[in-house]
Amino acid sequence: MSNNAEITGPVSQEDIEAAEKLKNEANEFFKKQNYNSAIELYTKAIEKNSKNAVFFANRSIANLRLENFGYALSDASKAIELDRAYTKAYYRRAAAHMFLGKYKLALKDFEYVTKVRPNDQDAKVKFNECNKIVKKIAFEKAISVDKKEVNLADSINLDVMTIEDEYEGPSLEDGKVTLKFVTELMEHYKQQKKLHKKYAYKILIDVKAYLQKQCSLVDIKVPDDEKFTVCGDIHGQFYDLMNIFQLNGLPSEKNPYLFNGDFVDRGSFSVECIFTLFSFKLLFPNHFFMSRGNHETLDMNRAYGFRGEVTSKYTAHMADLFTEVYNWLPLAHCINNKVLVMHGGLFSKDDVTLDDIRKVNRNTQPPEDGIMCELLWSDPQPMLGRSPSKRGVGCQFGPDVTERFLQHNGLEYVIRSHEVKNDGYEVAHDGKCITVFSAPNYCDTMGNLGAFITMTGKDLTPKFTSYEAVPHPDVKPMAYANSFFNFLCQ
Repeated sequence: MSNNAEITGPVSQEDIEAAEKLKNEANEFFKKQNYNSAIELYTKAIEKNSKNAVFFANRSIANLRLENFGYALSDASKAIELDRAYTKAYYRRAAAHMFLGKYKLALKDFEYVTKVRPNDQDAKVKFNECNKIVKKIAFEKAISVDKKEVNLADSINLDVMTIEDEYEGPSLEDGKVTLKFVTELMEHYKQQKKLHKKYAYKILIDVKAYLQKQCSLVDIKVPDDEKFTVCGDIHGQFYDLMNIFQLNGLPSEKNPYLFNGDFVDRGSFSVECIFTLFSFKLLFPNHFFMSRGNHETLDMNRAYGFRGEVTSKYTAHMADLFTEVYNWLPLAHCINNKVLVMHGGLFSKDDVTLDDIRKVNRNTQPPEDGIMCELLWSDPQPMLGRSPSKRGVGCQFGPDVTERFLQHNGLEYVIRSHEVKNDGYEVAHDGKCITVFSAPNYCDTMGNLGAFITMTGKDLTPKFTSYEAVPHPDVKPMAYANSFFNFLCQ
């Protein structure tokens, strides 16, 4: 839903009343967590009366809930433009800045509120908490040395880590992942037990060593008569991941999988998800594939719970190692030279080639623009051409952009993830751009189905399997997230 709709000039009393009614209807949808419908009605209210800052601020918070940080930012800024004293609008804009990793800009908004409302205790709390995050990040940068000199994986001494006699969980065999280990690990996790830290560290070290040898674009060959499965976002929903394997079979050399990013964050079983997936990667390196998503990044992990979860279940040191490992995840995969799979989408300029993707230096946190950023963050749109991203990062691309990219690279279609869809998938751009999202009832609130895609090597025709969420232990999503980020969206 675009944020552009508004009117100029005088507003009639009739329009003011109609807009207020639309806003009240939107508020009801918002309370029911139906944010898309709320945004539609806030937009209609703005079309009737674009002079009311509340409408923009309300649409801003709805967009925040949908992670449309770009739209949330512009709406909050518009609300401030209309009413400089409207405190909530500053909070909304600060929240959008924080979720985009622009902490210093967020701090400026909180600071402004504390100055104009010096007795506002809520503003002081938010300013102080944001200031702590800014100082912590500055401190981390100050004590870190040049990245090329830092290699956490090489600094870990597994020999000094002992396996306690009382540990009854799965064990690596001669330091290697086996099918027995992965099978026992999944059962261990279902019982809400923890993998020993020595094995956890070994898996991370081995996965990093393997991924470092990969290209930024990995080519996959699927034989004519074999099935291949593509899954979208998992987001820490371990029990739904187990359901995928129940429905579609465990990964194997005869049942290969590609998981297309966003394995972690939001859901509070992200540690269980990532160690299961990394174990399968080590077990079947040529038949199990993993793409980097926008949530396999430091800023997202800080905000949405993964870093907190790893620190709680293990250590902050291991959380740092995850960041190091994620930097080596491939950015895209190409199936039989015909289907390109990436987490986000296509590019802000034409003429990008598969070789351009192969040449990307991915061992870094994603930049704010360019090929790597857009592979992780971009989204399709129904209209032709390109638009600024609703997320504030990447771009939105139309069916003509998709068609030109496919023709230029000799491809048939693209698969991407990155967005919740009611059926778990969506076919757009005349069948040339497919979205797959594999986390059903996302965050325990969205009510969506999850889905995965299967195809055979012979014709690469996508087949969709949708499924409902399964029960999980009573641990709420975002349980390990920084409480301040949750607070921002209240």
